[in-house]
Amino acid sequence: MGIRVILTYNLQFYAKDGPGGEKTEPATEKKLSDARKEGQVAKSKELNTALGLLALFLVLKFWVGSLGTNLLTMFQTIYNRIPYLTKNMGGEVQTHEIIGVINNTLLRIAVIVLPVFAIGFLVAFLGDYMQVKWRPTTKPLQPKFSKISPAKGIKKIFSVQSLMELLKSVIKIVIIVMVAYDTLKDKGSMLFILYDISLNQAIVLVGDIAISLGLKISYIYVAVALLDFLYQKWKFSEDMKMTKQEVKDEFKNAEGDPQIKGKIRQKMREASQRRMMQNLPQADVVITNPTHFAVAIKYDPDKADAPVVIAKGADNLAQRIKKIAKDNKIEIVENKPLARMLYANVEIGELVPPELYQAVAEVLAMVYRMQGKV
Repeated sequence: MGIRVILTYNLQFYAKDGPGGEKTEPATEKKLSDARKEGQVAKSKELNTALGLLALFLVLKFWVGSLGTNLLTMFQTIYNRIPYLTKNMGGEVQTHEIIGVINNTLLRIAVIVLPVFAIGFLVAFLGDYMQVKWRPTTKPLQPKFSKISPAKGIKKIFSVQSLMELLKSVIKIVIIVMVAYDTLKDKGSMLFILYDISLNQAIVLVGDIAISLGLKISYIYVAVALLDFLYQKWKFSEDMKMTKQEVKDEFKNAEGDPQIKGKIRQKMREASQRRMMQNLPQADVVITNPTHFAVAIKYDPDKADAPVVIAKGADNLAQRIKKIAKDNKIEIVENKPLARMLYANVEIGELVPPELYQAVAEVLAMVYRMQGKV
């Protein structure tokens, strides 16, 4: 006789993402909203940098002439002012005069370069807005001890995200070197004439080469950044995916556990039935099926224009209504069609509808005659 060995195992152990199962379900709106509040969005930092760099060189390309003229004019003004200052001060320049000249120079430089910075800020803002719209949050700025965990730090160093960042950095360096080499190779001969031309011409030449090189790098950088943005969107979508169990749990949390909701409805029904039974002794008549339905009617012309259903029930509840009616000496009238119509169409506390006025009035008239009220 052989020995039987029973091994127990959990198939969830082999699931891709652990006990919760494999994350195959798209993220729900609630999870995406919660992630956004925490500052987790699909965003490429490279795209903002690339757009800012492109905007900078485009501004320089179309405004470099005006920018250079303004700077030269400013320096000429300062240079021409030096003899005037030394002449008035006996060959010595006073400290407050120097401070005044420096302050004036800095102010004029700020006015000249301010449009460049303004455009850079605008482009950076628009880059963020195009990617994640406008919903600022301070959650990412809040200190978290988990962020300084050595274990998590080491994990980040060897993560896929770190490898992707390294790959992007290598690609950027290679692109810059290749574009710079290609551009300088084509225009390298022009650099040898710098000694034979005036300072202004040399500045213009070097500026044209620098701007041309910058634009070429910017165009390629924008292309790389767009690819990075698509990758970030895909990665964010993958990271936000949920397991089937997580979707079920979220639905339960949002809609409520069905078992708990069922218990709540049961408690509400019980409370409603208790109130109904408390009001039942006020009824004028109970109309029955006679075994399946029972509907209690009360008519008070001073409070309502029509009779009101104050209690109703089916099967066991109908039997309880009839028992309480007998205990309180309330007339019980058998009228199968009317009982069914009232039970199906009139809720507790509602007036009897006009189409049933005649039938209910006949029942009440009969009850009032039996009680000697008419």
